[in-house]
Amino acid sequence: MSEQPPSAAPVIRTIAMPGDTNPAGDIFGGWLMAHMDLAASNVATRRARGRAATVAVDAMAFLKPVKVGDEVSFYGTIVGTGRSSVKVLIEAWRRPREDDGQEKVTQAVFTFVAIGEDRRPRPLPEG
Repeated sequence: MSEQPPSAAPVIRTIAMPGDTNPAGDIFGGWLMAHMDLAASNVATRRARGRAATVAVDAMAFLKPVKVGDEVSFYGTIVGTGRSSVKVLIEAWRRPREDDGQEKVTQAVFTFVAIGEDRRPRPLPEG
């Protein structure tokens, strides 16, 4: 049986457009990474109950290409916390425009640090 996307709702969902392609017509990896960072920041900011800054991204492997017109869903799960840090696993899944099938295109763990009004790290709130 093939892998299925997470059961929770995606953090964000978007459509890959022609302006997001490389010369070969595939969607740029940087486009995917930017959307993954946006999704991860949404999760981290909620957990930090305030500003959070990206400080690291674990290795990414591009498993499948994303094509123009694909609907891309970004799922986020907190996989760890520290005193001021939050690690968020983001999975990106594509669904072809004319189809219901989905396939994972990449995943990575993004690490964020909660930032205070002074723009310095601050402890995460409880819970």
